[in-house]
Amino acid sequence: MNLLCIDTSEGTQVALVGPGGVRRAGDPDSRAHAEHLARLLAEVVDDQRVEGVVVGTGPAPFTGLRVGLVTAQVFALARRLPVHGVPSLAVRARQSLDAVGAARVTVVTDARRREVYSGTFAPAGPDDVRLEDEFTVAYPGDVVVPEDSVLVGPGTQLYPEALAGTDLPLDIAVAARLVRARLAAGVPMPTTPLYLRRPDVHLPGGRKRATH
Repeated sequence: MNLLCIDTSEGTQVALVGPGGVRRAGDPDSRAHAEHLARLLAEVVDDQRVEGVVVGTGPAPFTGLRVGLVTAQVFALARRLPVHGVPSLAVRARQSLDAVGAARVTVVTDARRREVYSGTFAPAGPDDVRLEDEFTVAYPGDVVVPEDSVLVGPGTQLYPEALAGTDLPLDIAVAARLVRARLAAGVPMPTTPLYLRRPDVHLPGGRKRATH
């Protein structure tokens, strides 16, 4: 199955993952997602067959994340394809677990306003991860890291004094592994965006909880 993976939680990443290998394209610009996404899709898809669409659901700032979600849904609708949502932090977690061999990882990414998004994950088989608690947005010094968890993600480079750890460039192709594992297990994969920060989307009530 050829899965087209799209993520705009930070820069813009597109990957087509299938039996024949992986085709990737990306742009690190975190403020011009719409300008880059059409070009990157054309580079990756070309004349290749696509059988499903995967999109990163964040958590991430509103504007960039929305571009990826809308594009994925329009692409899938036009071709009558299924579209699956995967938290971008979960993709980073799977990458990091593969790389560092830890029992758990706490992923921290840039939330702007001098804050970070975070989530702690454990392995769920060789290709998936399990979110241990909930996604949060907080100041770097307020991030709770379990004793046996390794800090990973771009937040460690932005705020090294508060969040000492390592970072790997996001590889959205890894999302295809999570999707295949979740399809096999019958796990729902909604495309609901994880914005978390209330003022960005004017949601009533307290902090948004997420468990995917």
